[in-house]
Amino acid sequence: MTQSVGDRLAEARDAFQGHEWGRALELFKQADQDAELPPEDIESMGDAAWWAARPDEGIEAFQRAYSAYLAAQNRPRAAYVALTLAREFGVKQEGPVSAGWFKRAEKLLEAEPEGAEHGYLYLRQCVLALNAGNADEAIELGKRAVEVGARVGDANLRAIGSVYQGVALVDSGQVPAGLALIDDAALAAVNGELGLYATGTVYCNTIATCCEIADFRRASDWSNAARRWSEKHPDQPLTPGDCRVHEAEVLALRGAWAEAEESARRGADELRAFNRLYHVGEALYQIGAIRLRMGDLSAAQDAFRQASELGRDPQPGLSLLLLAEAKVDASMASIARAVEEETSSNLARGRLLPAFVEISLTARDLDLARKGADELESIASTYDTPTLQAAAATARGSVLLAMGDAKAAARVLRAAVKRWQEIDAPYESAQARVLLARAVGMQGDQEGASLEFAAARGAFERLGASPDVSSIDAHLLEREADRGSALSSRATKTFLFTDIVKSTNLIEAIGDEAWLDLLRWHDQALRSLFAEHRGVEMDHAGDGFFVAFDEPGAAIRCAVAIQSKLAEHRRMHGFAPQVRVGVHATSATKAGGAYRGKGVHEAARIGSAAEAGEILASRSTLEAIAGRFAASPPRTVQLKGISQPVEVVAIDWRSAAT
Repeated sequence: MTQSVGDRLAEARDAFQGHEWGRALELFKQADQDAELPPEDIESMGDAAWWAARPDEGIEAFQRAYSAYLAAQNRPRAAYVALTLAREFGVKQEGPVSAGWFKRAEKLLEAEPEGAEHGYLYLRQCVLALNAGNADEAIELGKRAVEVGARVGDANLRAIGSVYQGVALVDSGQVPAGLALIDDAALAAVNGELGLYATGTVYCNTIATCCEIADFRRASDWSNAARRWSEKHPDQPLTPGDCRVHEAEVLALRGAWAEAEESARRGADELRAFNRLYHVGEALYQIGAIRLRMGDLSAAQDAFRQASELGRDPQPGLSLLLLAEAKVDASMASIARAVEEETSSNLARGRLLPAFVEISLTARDLDLARKGADELESIASTYDTPTLQAAAATARGSVLLAMGDAKAAARVLRAAVKRWQEIDAPYESAQARVLLARAVGMQGDQEGASLEFAAARGAFERLGASPDVSSIDAHLLEREADRGSALSSRATKTFLFTDIVKSTNLIEAIGDEAWLDLLRWHDQALRSLFAEHRGVEMDHAGDGFFVAFDEPGAAIRCAVAIQSKLAEHRRMHGFAPQVRVGVHATSATKAGGAYRGKGVHEAARIGSAAEAGEILASRSTLEAIAGRFAASPPRTVQLKGISQPVEVVAIDWRSAAT
């Protein structure tokens, strides 16, 4: 039975409303072959092509829709489509054509009464002002768009105008005011209050601005909110193209390098279809930066080369690559050139300065490094984001260390480590910890330095940052050789092991996203308690920790604090994971900043033998601090892989003395 034109068009409209973009496009094209489509359907055909990542077909349809609206005497809608074409030709970097379409829209609206289209005209002007660096003009234009949106009842217009106005305010240095507008618009987006295009525009500009000012905690929060929105709307793509690239930057900071690289590659593939070559270059830069940290210098060099060919200056990655290749003079010349040429934005300079300080110190130019640290502190003071503050503290600490002021350096670097940990940046935290270890060692505290080195090494190893692991190992070898002792030595420590009981069942019950949120809270809560009780994190695998303490009392107090913290969270919020803890004081071999040997295995097995919500300690550990903690009668257990049975006790942590 032959399908009528009306039926085919109705089917196309249904597919369009259902966001079946490719199918809708083909159905519109079939209907278009049989009869002239109304301008609204031609415009929908263009939108379907755009969402299907076929922008050239979209432009062709939009041009036809423009002519059809003019023929129908619908000048305001013709102007709106002209603004769409101005945007699309702007993306294609065809400036004169883009400007021509904008002028047509402007002329069409001159004699028309105010409508939403006037607000969208202001939005396009706002984008042009932002791209030209005219923040004050952009602020005013964004404000006008918001006001028009409010008068005509267009929520999409209000939200996009607010986010553009917020971006302009941030660019002008009015960060709190700008972020307030951006957050409000982003909330409307992830709350389902906007149309699909407006939702994506607001979200992408939100993430981009957060990354621009290095506020990765805010970026992560909105990214999580957007992920929850996307799970409820699987047919509505929220993070195409450049949004994925910005998300890759957030993921990379959090140490999810494989996921970040995948997001960057997907973003690059999607952006190529839209000819957004600079943004493809940004994606390739992110890949290069990850590969550099992993020690894959060849892949990093190739990614930076491709990014440069697409117009993205591959800095500071290229300079750090040269430094990794021991080309110190070339690295210094490269980063100095980049800093000198960057005059358009203090935020852009802020991205270069940490590398500038590091390379200057390697080149033994303390004066340049000091100036770089001073400027970075000034930028961090202006924009006041946690990431910039942490980067500034790390740079200042490294300069103080190079000046020989180990005491002041240690104080600043300890604060830097804490800040990096608070924003969940494991690589940067480990970098700062290496500097802290050196500052502590310069003060004669070799044991404290070893613990810091071990914590940093463990973090680098988990991330796959092999060059940093090798650097620490080489430093420890050199230090031990200078002290005239062998690399391996025996040490008596108290080891604490934790893990979440039945975590697989918990993941199945609450889902991946809720599990990741729970795990993040769990890790932060436990790490704060390790630090409070002066424990040093040796390893973190999955949902478990391996921590070393100088004496058993501190380890058991920390274990008690962990169970108490979890119990309090259950009372206050209704749920917390069940965690088991094992504690064992023993001697172990210390090699390369890590502890190994039978004692470590015994401690791990004691932890595995504990029940949910239990603290299990070896009897000998409790006897070393007799009378300080209540415990169950001792029982003998056979630990897996250990030939001799071990006597253990369960600490009564609910009544334990603290």
